[in-house]
Amino acid sequence: MIEDCCESMAGQLDWECDHHTDPFDCPDALIHFAERFVEYGLIVHDGGSSSITISFCPWCGTRLPESQRDRWFDALEALGVDPWNDDIPAEYQDGRWLRS
Repeated sequence: MIEDCCESMAGQLDWECDHHTDPFDCPDALIHFAERFVEYGLIVHDGGSSSITISFCPWCGTRLPESQRDRWFDALEALGVDPWNDDIPAEYQDGRWLRS
């Protein structure tokens, strides 16, 4: 995750709602960060858990880090793990795999 590019992005990334435990259920939550992929997205409030990946901060225009989604799938494939059918190792469920 980038260091707070601006106060507005930092506020959204730290957002906690008094009424909703899941940000996808909260109409005031706007940004989702998928740590394992290093992806930022605008939450689609349609009752599911969809987001639209973004490359730039909507408030200050700072370029966000490049997605590591392809690298994540490649790393799991190298381990012989099928992410659709196998259990995903714990370190690949968040950003730990990038730091090791």
